[in-house]
Amino acid sequence: MKKLLCALLALVLVLSSAAALAEDPVTLVYAEVNPLDTIVGQLAQDFKAKVEELSGGSIIIDIQANGVLGSEAQVLDGILMGGTSVDISRISAFALSSYGCSKATLLSLPYVFVSREHFWNFANSELAAEFLAEPQTIGLPLRGICYGEEGFRHFFFKKGLDVNGIEDLKNLQIRVSDDPVMNGMVNGLGANPTVVSFTELYSALQTGVVDAAEQPIANYKSNAFPEVAPTLMLDGHTLGAVQLVITDTAWNKLSEQQQAWIMEAGEYASNQNAQNSQSAEDAVLEQLKEEGIKIVEVEDKSVWADACSAVLDTYTKGLEDVYQQIIDMQ
Repeated sequence: MKKLLCALLALVLVLSSAAALAEDPVTLVYAEVNPLDTIVGQLAQDFKAKVEELSGGSIIIDIQANGVLGSEAQVLDGILMGGTSVDISRISAFALSSYGCSKATLLSLPYVFVSREHFWNFANSELAAEFLAEPQTIGLPLRGICYGEEGFRHFFFKKGLDVNGIEDLKNLQIRVSDDPVMNGMVNGLGANPTVVSFTELYSALQTGVVDAAEQPIANYKSNAFPEVAPTLMLDGHTLGAVQLVITDTAWNKLSEQQQAWIMEAGEYASNQNAQNSQSAEDAVLEQLKEEGIKIVEVEDKSVWADACSAVLDTYTKGLEDVYQQIIDMQ
């Protein structure tokens, strides 16, 4: 009898251990407004693959792409109002500027980054780590994981417009997000900023509500904008700097080891993004040329930068030293 009880006890312990190992993994919902076949879509997939590899499946990243969970602003509003439907989001690096992160604004200013190399010099610096920590320092319930980029942003124009230079932007209705920096830049270039949600942009270009908009090249193609806006002007006014953020609620679900895996996966995905973004963008640009999209090169960007000087003066005020540190990383 004693042997039987010992055997039963051993069986219970084995079953208990097996049950513990079979516990459901932590699932973190990842919001992405763009399709998975974009540069930022690949960033999401690289992050997911590495998290699940490092954690042995104890963390599952559930990517919700194509804006099904809302725009960046809607996702951030939901997080900051206490919502729990999103755990991780890929956002534009300047998106948090509207929520008190003043440093983040510097990343959206026109003609700050002169090249991808310039951006990655920043993204891999101690200064970038300070920027990622800014939400925590001002009490927002989220934290930065890593930086990435989706290429320089360029203007594109609806059918019927003959656009060849900065002078042709005068009085055009150009779609912007509800962002004061973008509004100021478009005004400086002589056009009229018009706020339209990203999900309505295709129809706004098709119906003439707006004459033009701006996106990185890969997003321009993946969202079918060439169908309604077949002229792309490579002015490169801003680099599409992005970051991954995780909510405090999601972060606190994780053990210290799991948190370390999240950060390691972010570093991996960031490095992959740095290696692949240029070649991915070049391939898309070649496809656009083959499809007959009019590509307008901009040889001298100094005229464009001069037109945006008021925006730079306004949004670097009080942050001149930090701004100069970024400029010096060229």
